[in-house]
Amino acid sequence: MPLDQYVTLGRSGLRVSPLCLGAMTFGEDLGWGTSVEESQQIIDRYTELGGNFIDTANFYTRSHSEKIIGDHVGRHAARRDRLVIATKFSGNLYPGDPNGGGAGRKSLINACENSLRRLQTDYIDLYWLHMWDVNTPIEETMGALDDLVAAGKVRYIGVSDTPAWKIVEANLIAKFRGWSSFIGLQVEYSLLERTIEQELVPMAGEFGLGITPWSPLKGGVLSGKYTRQNAGQHNADRGAMVGAFLNDKTYALIDELEAIAQAHETNVASVALAWVGAQPAVSSIIIGARRLSQLDDNVRAVDVDLTDDELTRLTKLTKPRLGFPQGMMDMAPGIIQGGTTVNGVYGAPSEYVMPEGGQPY
Repeated sequence: MPLDQYVTLGRSGLRVSPLCLGAMTFGEDLGWGTSVEESQQIIDRYTELGGNFIDTANFYTRSHSEKIIGDHVGRHAARRDRLVIATKFSGNLYPGDPNGGGAGRKSLINACENSLRRLQTDYIDLYWLHMWDVNTPIEETMGALDDLVAAGKVRYIGVSDTPAWKIVEANLIAKFRGWSSFIGLQVEYSLLERTIEQELVPMAGEFGLGITPWSPLKGGVLSGKYTRQNAGQHNADRGAMVGAFLNDKTYALIDELEAIAQAHETNVASVALAWVGAQPAVSSIIIGARRLSQLDDNVRAVDVDLTDDELTRLTKLTKPRLGFPQGMMDMAPGIIQGGTTVNGVYGAPSEYVMPEGGQPY
């Protein structure tokens, strides 16, 4: 699926590319990242390939990321209108100011105005709550976001890094009050981070939120750079975070990724990304690129179509052990269905069923 084979984000009419360009590394203000010039080259390359979805945040590289995007495309109306620009709020850029961040009305509206200024645009296509602010009532956040939508400053809203129960509460409040509701969910998801499959993935599918996974290569662990053969020879850019995952289990996964990549004449990263893209409720995968060459490597994922067998092989290698009530849910078909098939699923009788012809006491 090329970048210009667009998908709708969740249960909305917003059309986005299957791979989203993540701009967290745009700018070198934190001592790492991508220069302004190369950031602009990455944007150009992504859009030349048909990509239309760019994701940033108000405090990425101390807000320089937004400014780089604004300087490059925001001032050109024809280019800007062809893109879906997403940014986030809640990050605090002003030490000592309790209202400098969070999801309260004062902070939220101020953050939006500043993002519009840096992005050099009069509207944000998708405005994400970056993370749940436990000190602000969710109805205050949803009301303020709806005001921004009504004012034409925001087109759609999404939520990131928030518990499933809180997201459902927020969207139900919005529904009953006639407000705009979240259409997208941004969470970490990869072959090495699958705990969201317990609550967040089913919730997104049930309520029509399109998932846009971040860190789909687990910080570069699944980029293809690290293999069993060169173990210990690479000085990982992210140090301990990467090193903590370089173990036998991960190397077994990378071995399988290499075998599948060879069969498809592609690279390890593309296969890892293709697995994420094949998961339920996933709409568009956020790919970061500190170098233009990394972007070229990652976009190859759109041409990888994994077979059912390949997906199963990868899935089994990292299947997470999910907590309660997953164990009970796995047992439920047998307890409820008692040896019948419902919606294509057979529930074997449990040991507690009555023998044939018997009756309960």
